[in-house]
Amino acid sequence: MSLARSLVLHGRVQGVFYRGWAVEMARSLRLAGWVRNRRDGTVEMVIGGDETAMDEMIARCRRGPPAAQVTRIDVTDVETDMPAVFASRPTL
Repeated sequence: MSLARSLVLHGRVQGVFYRGWAVEMARSLRLAGWVRNRRDGTVEMVIGGDETAMDEMIARCRRGPPAAQVTRIDVTDVETDMPAVFASRPTL
């Protein structure tokens, strides 16, 4: 178990390559975790790793990929088992 952050992103975040973008960003920051679309139209993400890198990821998520319009991010600290490599998961 390690400290991580759970993010729920609101706005125009589906159908805009958000998950693929998030995988690229998280891997470039050497973060572990995952991202997936949710049926309610949000994107859910869990990130773990260096505190500074997690803060940078959250800052990048506020902008997102070019077609996204992020209106809100809900961030919660969580303890969870993290996958070794950041990956996209199926819609929940």
